[in-house]
Amino acid sequence: MAGIITTGAQAAGAAPPMESGATGYKFALFALTSLFFMWGFITCLNDILIPHLKNVFALNYTQSMLVQFCFFGAYFIVSLPAGALVKRISYKWGIVLGLVIAAIGCALFVPAASYQLYTLFLGALFVLASGITLLQVAANPYVTVLGPPDTAASRLTLTQAFNALGTTLAPMFGALLILSAATVATTDLAPEQLGVIRLAEANAVKAPYMLLAAAFLLLAALFAALKLPGVDVQDEIEPITDGKSAWQYRHLVLGAVGIFLYVGAEVSIGSFLVNFLSQPDIAGLSEAEAAHYVSYFWGGAMVGRFIGAIAMRYVNDGKALALNAAAAIALLLLTVFSNGDTAMWSVLAIGLFNSIMFPTIFSLALYGLGKYTSQGSGILCLAIVGGALLPLLQGALADTIGIHLAFLMPVACYAYIAFYGLRGHRPT
Repeated sequence: MAGIITTGAQAAGAAPPMESGATGYKFALFALTSLFFMWGFITCLNDILIPHLKNVFALNYTQSMLVQFCFFGAYFIVSLPAGALVKRISYKWGIVLGLVIAAIGCALFVPAASYQLYTLFLGALFVLASGITLLQVAANPYVTVLGPPDTAASRLTLTQAFNALGTTLAPMFGALLILSAATVATTDLAPEQLGVIRLAEANAVKAPYMLLAAAFLLLAALFAALKLPGVDVQDEIEPITDGKSAWQYRHLVLGAVGIFLYVGAEVSIGSFLVNFLSQPDIAGLSEAEAAHYVSYFWGGAMVGRFIGAIAMRYVNDGKALALNAAAAIALLLLTVFSNGDTAMWSVLAIGLFNSIMFPTIFSLALYGLGKYTSQGSGILCLAIVGGALLPLLQGALADTIGIHLAFLMPVACYAYIAFYGLRGHRPT
């Protein structure tokens, strides 16, 4: 899942802080990895929440995709205010506040389940995502300045691996505590007791999200108590005084489109996996069984990230991006025009090729921006809103032409990414 949100200090290449030694940096970095794990975990849990709420509220595919719309919409709305807030209260307290807000969002799942209102679930998701956004705005640039600038990318890649670990484990957690719990809770009820069934299924989310709320609050308390290396939150090393902006760079603008389409494609595919694998002509799995297989999709991204961290030192970034996009297209076409195990494993394998796309597009788009790098980074982060909009489009397609053919939508996204890797990333 996309997990790089930056502020000026990272983008401008802020110098490493001098208040603490290497030991302090290592300890702080170790603590920060838990945050990357948690927001990867909570984001990927949406893939389990979507089919669950679809059943609870008898939603169509478009309505169920409002889960991602509210979650990723928070990135678009909250990112800039969060950046301004972090400048005022510091990285550390931005992290603490983000964790508290995320805990509140998780806790709001309890009244949402009790009142059985889909709109309350969506509101809870927006609050939760607002906390995660603030968390990312504070934590990502903090990682980059905890040490020498020339190893910043390496540190961020390491923490991103823990983000991927969270996305890999979340489907298993959701399958066990949400989908399985809902099935057990309703097994012995008569069909006519629809209201009781829906209440039991809605209540299945209470315990898991309260556990997550407790985890976020525990982390907030720990980070509030920790003595982390102090870092000044800088906007930009070089202020922009020439009246120009990052928008003048064609490869940045095209890169923003690439981020929009990539995040939208990845989120769309992940969001539909449980329902897709449950189809009789694909795998015919129960939702709880299908949820376990979603871990293969996100696990592939984790493995690919480790491979890419090494391989990308020796291959051209643009060509690697285009090659991975072409592989994703081939797998999607195989998914659409096949059934059974072939369709199932081809769609799950896409995760492996997604792995390097986000950081590669991000870095190519920022290449050569100089003092406009911070502004360019903000533009790219706003483009993450693709994760809110494109799943809605795929949901509408699924309602119109069927869930199988709806997977043609991400094909167009990856085609653009291949173009960006081959030609669009080149500075003019």
